[in-house]
Amino acid sequence: MSHLEELQSDLPDRKTGTREKPALADLLVPVFIFIFAGVVTALALTFDRAPAAFVGSGMQPRAFPIFLMGAVIILNLFLIRETIKNPPERREPLDGMVWITIALMGVFALVTTFADMMLALAITIFAKSLLWGERRVWVALALAILTPLTILLFFDLVLEVRFPRGWLTNIYYG
Repeated sequence: MSHLEELQSDLPDRKTGTREKPALADLLVPVFIFIFAGVVTALALTFDRAPAAFVGSGMQPRAFPIFLMGAVIILNLFLIRETIKNPPERREPLDGMVWITIALMGVFALVTTFADMMLALAITIFAKSLLWGERRVWVALALAILTPLTILLFFDLVLEVRFPRGWLTNIYYG
């Protein structure tokens, strides 16, 4: 069998239409993406217009999120087309590591809200490193300390953007 025949054997039979239809979950994802893009765009339209003294000849604050959501919608249309044209194969159920990772994102949100964003980054980076297979605790610990520190210093010293005050950022900002 030639290489071309092998490739053609993977295609569905045009007469019988043996290719499966996309699963409902595969079509729900683009629906949620459209809803998300619509909500973000609607929120962006509520932004006040910035005075010319602040933005000069630049874009208004609402322009970037609207542009970004327009790009997301266009890419989502390609996703829908590809999902219908080539439905993905059945996937295995998610294992426990995925659910623990999702829970760690919730921990990140809670620690960020009630304590400090840098502390939340350190905790979740450390936990995810160990969860995802890092065996050396010292490497996970170093990553958990150096990553938030690098982010904080980069944003403060290079970009001159301050993070919200929290337990650790209060120590840094004084």
